[in-house]
Amino acid sequence: MLAIVSINILVIAIAVMIHYEFLYRFTILMPRLRIRHRFRIVIGVFAALTAHALEVWIFAVCYYLMHHAQEWGYVQGNIEGSLLDCVYFSFTTYTTLGTGDIEPIGDLRYLTGLESLTGLVLITWSASFLYLEMTRYWDRD
Repeated sequence: MLAIVSINILVIAIAVMIHYEFLYRFTILMPRLRIRHRFRIVIGVFAALTAHALEVWIFAVCYYLMHHAQEWGYVQGNIEGSLLDCVYFSFTTYTTLGTGDIEPIGDLRYLTGLESLTGLVLITWSASFLYLEMTRYWDRD
């Protein structure tokens, strides 16, 4: 039980720190860009999407490793167990889409629930950040 809790905390901490660093670095970069202000927002959207994709991959690698280590649970359903299957499952979990074609079994379920919560918080954080950047730079052109 302690191992599962530790893994969950570690994966979430990595995802949050990745997101923080992306947004922080973008905040530093934004005033230095020598492009039209509205295009800065487009770059911000791509940066946020890149951060989210990287975070999804972090969770997916964890799912892949846990799926292949019998004691931590597995995923069943429309899955062959490949890394890309785990990435697909992670994307649907992170975005809370949850299509239901893959089901987590065992301790892996806890990470699934926490990924949904983490994805919701980080997506909201990105939206808030981009909104603030838009209000700061949108009308300057």
